[in-house]
Amino acid sequence: MFDVVDQRPTMIDVDGQPMMNPVVSYGIKILSIGFFTEQDNAVVWRGPMAAKAMTQLFTDAYWGKLDYLLIDLPPGTGDIHLSLVQTVPLDGAVIVSTPQEVALADARKGINMFKMDTINVPVIGLIENMAWFTPEELPDNKYYIFGRDGALNLAHGMGVPFLGHIPLVQGVREAGDAGRPAVFQENTPTAKAFEEIVATFVEQVELLKAKTQHVH
Repeated sequence: MFDVVDQRPTMIDVDGQPMMNPVVSYGIKILSIGFFTEQDNAVVWRGPMAAKAMTQLFTDAYWGKLDYLLIDLPPGTGDIHLSLVQTVPLDGAVIVSTPQEVALADARKGINMFKMDTINVPVIGLIENMAWFTPEELPDNKYYIFGRDGALNLAHGMGVPFLGHIPLVQGVREAGDAGRPAVFQENTPTAKAFEEIVATFVEQVELLKAKTQHVH
């Protein structure tokens, strides 16, 4: 999705210590297990192996100065999520869900997991993906294929911020396949949706930080 399929992280010397240097695309530093495996091979690892690899992406990599470090997790509430919250001091979690009830059930479990006393990671907010379908030839039409406002209503019902809707449009898929983020499709509803979500995300992170500093 970032046009880095054939790239690999390089090594860099940091104070005499060899470290991974993340791949950079569109000004974003990226590390993924996908860089260390053959493209068509499955990564068949048990929890401890996956957790160790994830930890190495933090401890053995030279990230330098960052605005935000985003960690894309698999869906669910499994080993890797627990390992992450035990390894890294997270500012918060973002939950992404489609609007239908089957997906919302998992989103609800995810929110409840992060709220548990033993985990206690703030939920920055909820994003509704595939919120509606808009065909290219009818740009003003919205078809709510998976239901309407499911994630928005869940966010309100569980008292967590709602970060925004992402429509199901062909341009997002094409952008992902081409490796050029959809946010670069200037003046489109899709780019606007992503920009609004980023702005709301930044706002919510700053609010959380201010709240944490106030408590301390």
